[in-house]
Amino acid sequence: MCWHGSASSKRGRSRKYSEAAIQFCLTVMGMFNLALRQAIGLAQSLLKLAGLDWEVPDFSTVSRRQKHLAVMITANTTTSGLHLLVDSTGIKMLGEGEWKTKKHGADYRRQ
Repeated sequence: MCWHGSASSKRGRSRKYSEAAIQFCLTVMGMFNLALRQAIGLAQSLLKLAGLDWEVPDFSTVSRRQKHLAVMITANTTTSGLHLLVDSTGIKMLGEGEWKTKKHGADYRRQ
């Protein structure tokens, strides 16, 4: 996968980001049902967690180029729940009820 755009035979400035970079941001937006600016922030966090020093396309670039891309997302249904927690410290994946025990302690009960 190439993150930066390749030179084209057409006139004008070449693209800074490849189709894959734009499609990655749009896929994150579609999978998590986020607004575009939120999806770009999440994409930045995901690349940072992966240890990749790649620039994420800015809002206007993704907004302009999404008109020409068709992103197909197939939904995978799971029987067990998975919670994806996103905050300023990063992204954490926890199983069903794990975040409740971390927040309230092991002996937390509903009252």
